[in-house]
Amino acid sequence: MGKKTKKPGKGKEKTERKTAKAEEKRARRDNKKLSPEDDIDAILLSIQKEEAKKKEVHIEDNVPAPSPRSNCTLNINPQKETELILYGGEFYNGNKTFVYGDLYRYDVEKKEWKLISSPNSPPPRSAHQAIAWKNYLYIFGGEFTSPNQERFHHYKDCWMLDLKTNQWEQLNLKGSPSPRSGHRMVLYKHKIVIFGGFYDTLREVRYYNDLYVFDLDQYKWQEIKPRPGAMWPSARSGFQFFVYQEEIFLYGGYSKEVSSEKSSEKGVVHSDMWSLDPRTWEWNKVKKSGMPPGPRAGFSMCVQKKRAMLFGGVVDREVEGDVMMSLFLNELYGFQLDNHRWYPLELRKEKSTKDKLKRSSGKNSNREDLIDTINLSESQIAANEKDKNLENLDEAVDMESYMDEVSQQMETNMAVNDRGNAANSSGNSQLIGKKMVQESSWPEIVKPCGRINCCMVVGKDTLYIYGGMMEVKDREITLDDLYSLNLSKLDEWKCIIPASEPEWIEASDDEDEDEDDDGEDDSEEEGNSDDESDDAEDDDCDNEGNGAASIQIGDAVAMIKGEGKTLRRKEKRLRIEQIRANLGLSDSQRTPMPGESLKDFYKRTNMYWQMAAHEHTQHTGKELRKDGFDLALVRYRELKPVLDELAVLEAEQKAEEEQGIEISSKTKGKKKGKNLTIK
Repeated sequence: MGKKTKKPGKGKEKTERKTAKAEEKRARRDNKKLSPEDDIDAILLSIQKEEAKKKEVHIEDNVPAPSPRSNCTLNINPQKETELILYGGEFYNGNKTFVYGDLYRYDVEKKEWKLISSPNSPPPRSAHQAIAWKNYLYIFGGEFTSPNQERFHHYKDCWMLDLKTNQWEQLNLKGSPSPRSGHRMVLYKHKIVIFGGFYDTLREVRYYNDLYVFDLDQYKWQEIKPRPGAMWPSARSGFQFFVYQEEIFLYGGYSKEVSSEKSSEKGVVHSDMWSLDPRTWEWNKVKKSGMPPGPRAGFSMCVQKKRAMLFGGVVDREVEGDVMMSLFLNELYGFQLDNHRWYPLELRKEKSTKDKLKRSSGKNSNREDLIDTINLSESQIAANEKDKNLENLDEAVDMESYMDEVSQQMETNMAVNDRGNAANSSGNSQLIGKKMVQESSWPEIVKPCGRINCCMVVGKDTLYIYGGMMEVKDREITLDDLYSLNLSKLDEWKCIIPASEPEWIEASDDEDEDEDDDGEDDSEEEGNSDDESDDAEDDDCDNEGNGAASIQIGDAVAMIKGEGKTLRRKEKRLRIEQIRANLGLSDSQRTPMPGESLKDFYKRTNMYWQMAAHEHTQHTGKELRKDGFDLALVRYRELKPVLDELAVLEAEQKAEEEQGIEISSKTKGKKKGKNLTIK
């Protein structure tokens, strides 16, 4: 996946030339001497020697937060639900890859990290899996990548960490699965169930659909083989695996298949769902119902009671001709485990909104009117709820009045702020978007940015999301932020640890040429497997560090405006598509139309919001309609500033295209199209 341009082929001559070049390169690669950075055996041996020097467990209290990473594991301590256990992961800075083997423990209440160093620890790895059970943490598989990404080592070892003593022990048992990464593990009663994954041999990537069970009481491995004619999921990695009562669910994933017409591999994003009965080990397909998420790769899932939750992922979209853009999503979906229904998880209207408005009432007199309107509407609703004999017509009139009053006051308040911001801007258009947010009576919406390969766990009815990776133009940004969401309230995301300034090293021209020469053997799982790289425009990457932070409305407005720079038409289109994806603007049921009022927006989409509200509250009738309107209100006020700026930008772009204005830009030689790793 990623952004890449392709040129049409030149027939047989081009094919023969590429084949000869590939054979020459393969021979050169086989014959050349490995650099020290690519000799994985030597690297792992050196790490093993360093580990042997450790004699006792060392705990560092209150250390800085872990460095940015993705494809790590995050688990809840079974003995203490307010403690998170983080292990491993990887980081790529544009030049080198770093793989970690460090162990952190985070106290959610104290907001303190502990770094644990133990003798006989597992070697560094990423894309592994970890399961916490009783007083132990079990880890299986994963991979180690050389700094130059020229060599890969897949593990088949199994380790056990005593959470009381912080001592590691390797479990050398027969019958374990083959080396792999990108697999998934779940805990069913006293058994660990493992499915799928992949193994990279540089020359090819093998995907698995085998099923293994590890008995934690008997410490024995068992392979479960399909019966003749039985249904069975296809081979894949990067899927999600979760348990509810006597069912184990599998959803999505990624794999590659070789085209029959062309000798090339094509990435496949799976969106099917399966159910495994752990009593008979029989698979069955699960039919999608409700409002399921669209196909995507690299998403994360976890379970809370009767509900599984899905966050993030990436999709490829064609934005101009043969130019593909990877769009990173930050949507949150729920899957009801008892009736197999999907639904979007929308944040509810905050009950404390009135108090927040009162605290800032001195800034704008219109806010007091808005508070009075909300108070009046809620008091009317409370009074009506006491009247058991209220007619349906009266309910409709009351709801209509409630929508009219809130909509009118909201639009009046926004208009006043718009005029005030315009008057104070003194022609500085860069500040308008941010001032609209800062001076608006509505509190800022905070949420994690779109990402892939992040960690996602639930402890004490609180959802935690940590790390992962996203793209900002031509940069891969690895994240280290930590967010939480109270699943009982579903009112707001809280940023516990903000993202740090991203580190990225631009490759030199010589390195780009080397990558063009050797890149066809790139052994990562890729969302886009085309191996041609052609001319591409050089996008200015300055000031893109803020892309790793949460998507705030002010940031989005600034990004749309180009942060004060003159944007080319192509760059404007790319920015528009990125903003639309990050904020979920492509979904018409969740997005206001241009110029649409709050009242009209809710009338058009009320069924969607009522269905979403019903999954939260189980209310019916008037209460459900009000709950649905509150969800629509939160979404409307979140997107209004961005939609206004998008409308202006799209109008400017359309006018330029109609007038035939062409903005010249510099280009930069050949540039390799980037690929994303889905594990």
